[in-house]
Amino acid sequence: MKGAQLRKHIDATLGSGNLREAVKLPPGEDLNEWLAVNSVDFFNQVNLLYGTLTEFCTPENCRTMTAGPKYEYRWADGVQIKKPIEVSAPKYVEYLMDWIEAQLGDESIFPQKLGTPFPPNFKDVVKTIFKRLFRVYAHIYHSHFQKIVSLKEEAHLNTCFKHFILFTFEFGLIDKKELAPLQELIETIIVPY
Repeated sequence: MKGAQLRKHIDATLGSGNLREAVKLPPGEDLNEWLAVNSVDFFNQVNLLYGTLTEFCTPENCRTMTAGPKYEYRWADGVQIKKPIEVSAPKYVEYLMDWIEAQLGDESIFPQKLGTPFPPNFKDVVKTIFKRLFRVYAHIYHSHFQKIVSLKEEAHLNTCFKHFILFTFEFGLIDKKELAPLQELIETIIVPY
């Protein structure tokens, strides 16, 4: 199963309402292929969610990329910006989305041709993508949840986040310490099962 078929599987299982089943590697499928397809989907999902907040998440309102008073994220991509720098939340998200898009578009990391092997560091790249996407969720929940509620988007946000966290836990993509800003929320997702 390549790209399009995996996407059909995702759509079919997501429609069933059982997110725990939807995140599992389909029998006989390649793990890296599954991680790749889902990386694209979660990137698009977070991009759309954040996009609904751009008029509220401004450099004036969100001078730094934070997740509550204890957590501040600085940006570095290891190429253009080697030493982490403090930037506004919108700038951080812009840098992040550009960086992820570059990773997804790099055929040496995310091969498009059938049978092309994934690089040995593929899971590490995916882990970095997921860790950074989590930071956007953490920022949204800590800084913009009331706005999400007023837009009546909280059910959608919560479903997207639940799907993201279940996938993350299924494949061990984010270290526990990175998840601290939303630990209580995550426990309500993980514990009931």
